[in-house]
Amino acid sequence: MKITDLLRFARERAEPTFSFEFFPPKTPEGERALFETVDALRPLGPAYVSVTYGAGGSTRQKTVELVKRLKRESEVEAMAHVTCVGASRDEIAQVLDEVADAGIQNVLALRGDPPRGQATFVPHPEGFAYASDLVAFIRGRPERWRFCVGAAAYPEGHVETRDLVRDLAHLGIKVAAGVDFLVTQLFFDNARYFGFVDRARAAGIGLPIIPGIMPLTNVDQVERFTALCGASIPATLQAAMEVRRTDPDGARELGVAYAALQCADLLRRGAPGIHFYTLNRSPSTRAIVAALRASEPWRNRQ
Repeated sequence: MKITDLLRFARERAEPTFSFEFFPPKTPEGERALFETVDALRPLGPAYVSVTYGAGGSTRQKTVELVKRLKRESEVEAMAHVTCVGASRDEIAQVLDEVADAGIQNVLALRGDPPRGQATFVPHPEGFAYASDLVAFIRGRPERWRFCVGAAAYPEGHVETRDLVRDLAHLGIKVAAGVDFLVTQLFFDNARYFGFVDRARAAGIGLPIIPGIMPLTNVDQVERFTALCGASIPATLQAAMEVRRTDPDGARELGVAYAALQCADLLRRGAPGIHFYTLNRSPSTRAIVAALRASEPWRNRQ
């Protein structure tokens, strides 16, 4: 089923969607752990799950294999990430053909990050320079590629484009190429999300904008992620993190509490759902979604 249909059905029921993002494990043990995580999260009723590419597109085939297996075995709708990194048009077409043959209807079209050790993104000579080019390529291909196409959005601006006006113009080009819904980069200040949504609506972008949330599990790790993607950490959260830098249990407890409050506020104020960056772990995400389903903050939308 297409994610736009899942979003529409949820909206008709006045409920949000919850979705989970995973990355391809490097070992058979990691793969077994991933499916154990999926099994643990499945009772929470995810609308869909997605699988990323590794850095620089390094796990392209593993991503396709995992998405196909998730679609086949987990009874949960799956979305494949597709990036421009290190791939020609023909190679991207092969990936999309394989995804379509597996009955997968949803893709997240991304430019992708530069490979490790490379400071800037360099497009493949026979590939694409921008996510908007990839979206247009998908939309211009045969009817069998009738994918529901998602794309990324950046409430604080892309790490390479900190000018919010310019970044929004880039998003408009991407949406015009044929995007169906947007998923945001992680953020820790809800004002960033709602300010971005207001700017997008004023610019004529009416697509669903799903906030992306990463529960804090490790202080050093979340600082690395935010440095890479350009997300900011509010001063109050940074102070609370510093106190728990060498306390793993305390850091996880803080992450669950903070993300649960953050998600409740997002849903109460009208966000269509939450996309969780799980880091292939279930306990924190499971606790957050269970608390949200128990309290149903969306019933008291502002």
